[in-house]
Amino acid sequence: MTTPRTEHLVLPGVLTAEQAAVTVAGILAAQREDGAIPWFRGHHLDPWDHTEAAMALDAAGEHEAAERAYTWLARHQNEDGSWYAAYADGAHDDVSDRARESNFVAYIAVGVWHHYLSTGDDTFLDRMWPTVYAAVEWVLRLQQPGGQIGWRREDDGTPTADALLTGSSSVHHALRCALAIAEQREEPQPDWELAAGSLRHAIRRHPERFLDKDRYSMDWYYPVLGGALTGAEAKARIEESWDRFVVPGLGVRCVVPNPWVTGGESSELALALWAVGESDRALEILQSIQHLRDPATGLYWTGYVFDDEAVWPRELTTWTAGSLLLAVAALGGHEATCAVFGGEHLPTGLAPDCC
Repeated sequence: MTTPRTEHLVLPGVLTAEQAAVTVAGILAAQREDGAIPWFRGHHLDPWDHTEAAMALDAAGEHEAAERAYTWLARHQNEDGSWYAAYADGAHDDVSDRARESNFVAYIAVGVWHHYLSTGDDTFLDRMWPTVYAAVEWVLRLQQPGGQIGWRREDDGTPTADALLTGSSSVHHALRCALAIAEQREEPQPDWELAAGSLRHAIRRHPERFLDKDRYSMDWYYPVLGGALTGAEAKARIEESWDRFVVPGLGVRCVVPNPWVTGGESSELALALWAVGESDRALEILQSIQHLRDPATGLYWTGYVFDDEAVWPRELTTWTAGSLLLAVAALGGHEATCAVFGGEHLPTGLAPDCC
């Protein structure tokens, strides 16, 4: 194991260099030899959270471990371009949920682009291109006439036309990263550009095309985090529901009115706040969830029920730690993380604002 690069992972009231190193080591300890990163050893792996943890490893300079995580995805991609929703303890031959979810499949494009920006490794990008291409093509077969992305296919292949705003916003981010990869390789994908533009328009102008999940904080901030909403429009959305979801001093509710704050949602909101220039509030959010940190492992409890003053569930998850490290990396100026979540070099304005 190499020594993590933690200078940009130091943030007052959030992480010291020593604490950051322990957190990175905690993620590495959960990673299997074959590269798989389950939620924690003995729990399942899903492709989205696996990728989030791999991105955190890249942010810490653990490029070899991150590359092994992406190689795991390439090696175990289904023939149709997808991955299953869950693998028991990250074992590729022990599938615990055989459905395939669109945002899970798409997110590899974000991770691969982040790894490339972290390393400048053209050989890696060339090697992963067929995997990313097949994944994006699989996802876009679930796009509906209104631009939104159906959220999954069942085990028997039956598509679900219903779309989730959070999932579609994540797919929007992934499509932009996939387009950046295509541009870097000089292989333009005009159909992907049209798909991304149509999706962005649906997210910005047609909430009725998505299932009503307004109670969930992810539906609040993900259109901002995924880059569909920017500038004044993004800031207005953040302000609109701030008091519904943010619990001062504790973090961000997963769902209202439940008295439950979660580390993942809090860290993702911090990333969204950073992306719209609200670094001070992003820092406050990250400082507010340090009660979730386990000093021994450096990992973070998934959530806290504040009415009962109880950690719940009692899970220290790699993806919670990963999302926090990525938020800290953005605030610390890590170039690849800033580019991926700040939109630098990613295509914008892909659809006319009409209809």
